[in-house]
Amino acid sequence: MILVTGATGSVGRHVVDGLLKEGQFVRAVTRNPATAGLPAAVEVVEGDLSAPEHLPLDGVTTAYLIAMGDNPYEVAQTLADNGVSTVVFLSTSEVLDDTDEQPGAIAARHAAFEDAIQRSGMLWTFLRPNEFAGNVLQWADQVKAGDVVRAPYGDAWSAPIHERDVAAAAVRALVDDRFHGAKLVLTGPEAMTHREQLGHIASVLGRKLEFEELPAAAVRERMARFAPVEIVDALLGRLAETVGKPTTVTSTVYHVTGRRPLTFREWVAEHVEDFR
Repeated sequence: MILVTGATGSVGRHVVDGLLKEGQFVRAVTRNPATAGLPAAVEVVEGDLSAPEHLPLDGVTTAYLIAMGDNPYEVAQTLADNGVSTVVFLSTSEVLDDTDEQPGAIAARHAAFEDAIQRSGMLWTFLRPNEFAGNVLQWADQVKAGDVVRAPYGDAWSAPIHERDVAAAAVRALVDDRFHGAKLVLTGPEAMTHREQLGHIASVLGRKLEFEELPAAAVRERMARFAPVEIVDALLGRLAETVGKPTTVTSTVYHVTGRRPLTFREWVAEHVEDFR
């Protein structure tokens, strides 16, 4: 039995679908099973990583884990103590190895989960994706309302990755022991700036869209009303760090899944209605 946490998320849903295609038995954890909308073949159960002692782990040998909850060491030890032998963890490419200080709160949170999993004695694979292509959905309302997207750091670089590619890599790591002990840095096939990402959206829509740079300080003040300051600073700090620094593209998706990674433009074409 494979346990999937975050099963209703943008990656988790594809992990569930991929495991079913592999003929695996899947137990999906969600806070609200009644609204999960997952396939009938999935065992959908209520659970929350903030309360790991209540996770439904009977019969589970393998788990797909996301960084939820504030007790990574308790989560990892609970899994190990209840017979889970293998974990595939959705981390982030921001995590740095061989350092006592991570570059921001997001990297620190994921690094703590990685450390907890390693210390637990379970077999593990860490997925470290670059920026998700789906992050541009934050612009959708502006695109629907007009021809200008206002945001900070238009010249920040990334290699945006399709969530289906992240999920495909997760599925292979969950069913194939070749990836035990691997830290897989996942990127899309092209490095581009946020301004160029907006250009792809405009092209697919057949419209002209303009990126208007907003001062980071103003954006920080607005975001801090709705999110923890340390997370806001980490998000903006990551963008600032990548201005003028093209992201290194990896071939990991191809080597793990055996197929080419999906392009950002393909992602936009699949989600075009979100911008109309």
